[in-house]
Amino acid sequence: MEVSTQIKKYRNTMELSQEELAEKIYVTRQTISNWENGKSYPDIHSLLLLSSLFNISLDQLIKGDIEIMKKEINKAEVEKFNRLGKVFSVSFIVVIIAFVPLVVFLKIYGAVVWAILYLAVLALAFKVEKVEKDNDISTYKEIAAFSEGKHLDEIQKQREIGKRPYQTALKVLMGAAVGIIIAAVTFTIIELIR
Repeated sequence: MEVSTQIKKYRNTMELSQEELAEKIYVTRQTISNWENGKSYPDIHSLLLLSSLFNISLDQLIKGDIEIMKKEINKAEVEKFNRLGKVFSVSFIVVIIAFVPLVVFLKIYGAVVWAILYLAVLALAFKVEKVEKDNDISTYKEIAAFSEGKHLDEIQKQREIGKRPYQTALKVLMGAAVGIIIAAVTFTIIELIR
């Protein structure tokens, strides 16, 4: 059974109106209506209050809805990952493009502004990496599947885990190459400015 059906069933058993139930668990009547019609889902605090009021276990109340909750949590993680990924990508491009104009026109102040932008992008990169780590995704295939809200089957997952050391080494080499390029451009611009 779904929570919506359970809430309605136990509310009717206790002969409570939606308004009376809403008052007992500190929500609005509209919220109860939305729960019973499946338009929204109670938060954990409300679920605990409902199970206590109905004198049933939380398990009884949410029986059958655990998979729905898992999907909602996964959906939220995917949306967070995709949003962070887009912001990071745009920010990274802006930082790369902004370096030369900032340093040429603003000299040392431009370098300071660029360094601040760079640190902000670095912080975003750490956030993206944390989401990847929390969801055990690392390789391109895992990231692509996750960003579409899918997961790899066990065989595919094991193959991808085998690729991780190589992709980690490639990430380090690419990071070093970007660092060398930025350093070379910086020194060139500094020499041109003098």
